[in-house]
Amino acid sequence: MGKTNWLLYACITTIFWGIWGAFIEIPEKAGFPATLGYAVWALTMIPCSLLALHFIKWKLEYDIRSILLGSIVGLLGAGGQLLLFQALREGPAYIVFPLISLFPILTIVLSMIFLKEKATRKHWKGIVIALIAILLLSYQPASAKVSTSNTWLLLSVIIFILWGLQAFVMKFSNNTMRAESIFFYMMITGVLLIPIALWMTDFSKEINWGIKGPYLAGLIHLLNAVGALTLVYALRYGKAIIVVPMTGLSPLITIIFSLIIYAVLPGPVLIAGMVFAMAGIYLLSD
Repeated sequence: MGKTNWLLYACITTIFWGIWGAFIEIPEKAGFPATLGYAVWALTMIPCSLLALHFIKWKLEYDIRSILLGSIVGLLGAGGQLLLFQALREGPAYIVFPLISLFPILTIVLSMIFLKEKATRKHWKGIVIALIAILLLSYQPASAKVSTSNTWLLLSVIIFILWGLQAFVMKFSNNTMRAESIFFYMMITGVLLIPIALWMTDFSKEINWGIKGPYLAGLIHLLNAVGALTLVYALRYGKAIIVVPMTGLSPLITIIFSLIIYAVLPGPVLIAGMVFAMAGIYLLSD
């Protein structure tokens, strides 16, 4: 049951995050800032959290340890997302994304050391191949964007650490508390950080408040929220050293959807990433 569950939930996360990635730029290109998109995303976590609590008959764990662990998971993830906005404002995406995308390495190392997780030789091949695929799939064309400071590089490293720690703490928490409680506190911390996202928003620019603004963003970000919930479930039943690299392959789904919807042909680097990703998924899902 556990093996079936972790794979099902990991696949849902990978697919939903991949579809989310294919559509996420639509509201922003229509004039709805990414920082406001964060606020909408945090709000879409609410119905997902309430539905999850409904499944366990509203038996939320509210002891100090559960609140602390759940809040740490939420702050690590949401805090990293907010820092990403600033990193992309100052630094080149073609360096920021590949650096951040390798955060599963930190999760794997921590899980091996502190959770004593182990994998078969076949799984290790899948992990290595998946990490290569993640790096290739996060490739961004070089741009002329330059910055007079290296703050963006420091922010990128911090995000790498935050997201690597988040997946580890999420797995660690799942060993002692319900996945639904973890997600509830993730939702609470995400909502509490909305004022920071609003502060980071440039309201002097024209903002699209129409259908293609917050409303479309809500539908798109709901995919991310559902994927975040199923990730918590995947880490409850599966090993972090396998689940995290697998869900990190969601850009494969993004590229496939972009190819179908926008007729955008991937370059050789992305094609290589797709091949590695499919091989990694095969090896990790066995």
